[in-house]
Amino acid sequence: MITLALSKGRIFDETLPLLARAGITPLEDPETSRRLIIGTSEPGLRIVVVRSTDVPTYVQYGAADLGVAGRDVLIEHGGNGLYQPLDLGIARCRLCVAVPAGFDYPAAVRRGARLRVATKYLTASREHFAAKGVHVDLIKLYGSMELAPLAGLADAIVDLVSSGGTLRANNLVEVEEIAKISSRLIVNQAALKTKREELMPLVERMEKAVAA
Repeated sequence: MITLALSKGRIFDETLPLLARAGITPLEDPETSRRLIIGTSEPGLRIVVVRSTDVPTYVQYGAADLGVAGRDVLIEHGGNGLYQPLDLGIARCRLCVAVPAGFDYPAAVRRGARLRVATKYLTASREHFAAKGVHVDLIKLYGSMELAPLAGLADAIVDLVSSGGTLRANNLVEVEEIAKISSRLIVNQAALKTKREELMPLVERMEKAVAA
């Protein structure tokens, strides 16, 4: 039995057409089903439904053989025990720095000001600002990032941006792109050895589905 870890929401929705092109259909809809383990039209393949941030953990420790995770999640998690054979090209967005309109970000960065940055992406933010030689105090939040500068909690935020509509609605502007984000197929490295004959054909089918 091969176990595929997926998260609800955008990634699941955009993975479905790829699975369909690979000849795989989930037997239940995770948005309406209470089951966390879902069968598929492929007898030897099942799906486990987990939080997006937990997908790499399930795959790393072998509770799932493979999964689909955003690059943002993978940057934060690290790549230990994970093989990333395929960029699926879905759930595209970008990880950006944003500040209130009128805030002179270039000047603040130039003069070595210590910025307060609200984000849930601590690793990516730390690496980005360290590379620029900018001192930052990182404030961990789990949601509603746009509120942090408005409430005086932070000078800037680091968050995922798709259309930028939420930023504009809250009078924030994007000032730097840290990374382009899309979702990747990830595989447990140990499973790649022990279940290679079952896993590799599935990876190849997904690769063809992406190219189709």
